[in-house]
Amino acid sequence: MPPAMILCGGQGTRLREVTELLPKPMVPIGEQPIVWHIMRCFAAFGVRRFILCLGYKREEFIDYFLNFHARSTDITVKLGKDHGIVYHGEAYEADWEVTLADTGIETMTGGRVRRASRYLAPEDREFFLTYGDGVADIDIGALLDFHRASDRLLTVSAVHPEGRFGEMKLDGDRVTGFAEKPLRTGSYVNGGFMVVDRQFLPRYLDDAEDCYFEAAPMREAMRDGEMAARRHEGFWQCMDTPREHRLLSDLWNSGAAPWTKYWQE
Repeated sequence: MPPAMILCGGQGTRLREVTELLPKPMVPIGEQPIVWHIMRCFAAFGVRRFILCLGYKREEFIDYFLNFHARSTDITVKLGKDHGIVYHGEAYEADWEVTLADTGIETMTGGRVRRASRYLAPEDREFFLTYGDGVADIDIGALLDFHRASDRLLTVSAVHPEGRFGEMKLDGDRVTGFAEKPLRTGSYVNGGFMVVDRQFLPRYLDDAEDCYFEAAPMREAMRDGEMAARRHEGFWQCMDTPREHRLLSDLWNSGAAPWTKYWQE
C-alpha cells in the first residue's frame, strides 16, 4: 500500500482555545490525538508508512511518537546501574513507520508536500495525502482503485460540508418558510483523503513557502484534465472549531464513532 502523507504544520487559529498549547492534529479525541484517528483510518486498509508534515509545535509530535510504546502498553522500569525498560505486549501500531518531517513554520500546504516528498520510497508511484484535522469512513482501498482507474495525477474525495446556517424561503419580503440548518449541504468540497501521483510533484509543486496546494497547483491540474474527484456520501467531519471538537469527542465517547467503520482491533 502507498504511504499516507498528513498535513500537520498549521496553527489552527480557529481552535485557538486548545491550539495555544497543542498543534491541532495533536488535540485529543478521547485518549488519542486526532492524527492517530486519521492514521487508524488508513491503517485499516494496510497502510503502514506515514509521513507527517510538521511545522507549528513540532516538538509535541516528536514527544508523542518517541514515547508511543511506553504510552500504549504496560511497562516495567528497572532502576539502578542496570536500568532499563521492559515492555509488556505489543500495540496495534507496532508495525507503523512514522516519519516526522520538519517542513517549516510558515510554509503553505503545497510547499510542505514538496519538502516532505523526499521521504517517499523510490518505488512509491503514488501516495495518499490528507489534512491532520478531519476524519471519515472512506474506503481507502476503493479510493486507490478509483484513482488508478481514472489515469489522472490527482484524486480528491468530494464530501458534503456541514450545513452551518438555517434556510429561509422568501416571497418578496415575506418569509414563507424556515428550515433549521441541514446536517449536510448538497454541494461538495475537497475533504482531503486524496491520492497524488508522483508525477504531480515536479509538474505542479515547488518547495517555496507560499506554494499553496489548493490554489494554483489544483487549478492547473484541473485545467490540464489531471484532477479527478471520488464522491463520498458517508461520514466526514473536520475539526475547525471548539464545537466540532466537542462533536467528535461526543461521537467517540458514545462508542459508535462513524470513522471507525473499517477499523480492526
